[in-house]
Amino acid sequence: MDWYGLARTLFFRLSGETSHELGLDLLGAAQRTGLLKNLVADVPNDPVEVAGITFPNRVGLAAGLDKNGDYIDAFATLGFGFIEIGTVTPRPQPGNPKPRLFRLPEHQAIINRMGFNNKGVDHLVEQVKKAKFRGVLGINIGKNFDTPVEKATSDYLICLEKVYPYATYITVNISSPNTPGLRTLQYGDALKDLLLPIKARQKQLAEEYGYKPVFVKIAPDMTDKEILAVAETLVECGIDGVIATNTTLSRDGVLGSTFAGEAGGLSGAPVRELSTHTVKTLSQALNGRLPVIGVGGILNGDDALEKMTAGAALVQVYSGFIYRGPALVAESVKAIARG
Repeated sequence: MDWYGLARTLFFRLSGETSHELGLDLLGAAQRTGLLKNLVADVPNDPVEVAGITFPNRVGLAAGLDKNGDYIDAFATLGFGFIEIGTVTPRPQPGNPKPRLFRLPEHQAIINRMGFNNKGVDHLVEQVKKAKFRGVLGINIGKNFDTPVEKATSDYLICLEKVYPYATYITVNISSPNTPGLRTLQYGDALKDLLLPIKARQKQLAEEYGYKPVFVKIAPDMTDKEILAVAETLVECGIDGVIATNTTLSRDGVLGSTFAGEAGGLSGAPVRELSTHTVKTLSQALNGRLPVIGVGGILNGDDALEKMTAGAALVQVYSGFIYRGPALVAESVKAIARG
């Protein structure tokens, strides 16, 4: 029986954010009662070392589904090789006004303009401390909406210092389209001015807690020239890896849809080609100098393998997980292992 398909049909009758919250609560309850492990297929081991970290397999959960770290143990039961929580900000914030999450099932896509809604970094740290999960945990950090972009570095440093002792790696999110001005941090001197202080603080924290890699998450909406410039800046600043990509502002794949005119970032199947192109362009430019994690539009095993073929060392899923459920994890791990 396709239990997830049945559950999805029921959830899709509710509003996007209501079904999201209810789904997470039920996932957590199923994990706490021991039911969840009996509903999930076994995921084969396919260990790989990336950025000095040993991952049990190459398929991870992207940031955004568990913003506050409230469901770490539940997601750990689903066979992910790594879990990334967040995006978290120094102070709690409600995010953008509702409605702000829209499903486009005919396109296997989602549009969101959540706006980094989260309970703040202190809450997330407490949740990580409570979790039993001892696998690879990434923590994705951002800035508060009301912090001026020119002062964004201070927000990232606050989050870095607080999450560093509890993370396996930290992701610097500068690519959400839903926080005004955030994406300007991806370009030129602004990127370097952000990353150099983060790198300096990383080195200081490493002396006390051991070395934790720092990744940077970028957008899919850059030109090839901009991608190449970002790649060189990441290398110059000593960043440990790059996650490509976040959601897109493009609507090319969903024109005519009921929600195509909604503001926000588009994820799911329509972003697959943009994301894969970014992964490939980055990988060629970096030429092995640092790893690329591919995310965007992975709806099946072939999509996951496509990212790997384009040069990714690891992949992450988000919208595909909403549409496919836990089966996508095992399918993607097996497809990548077969190569």
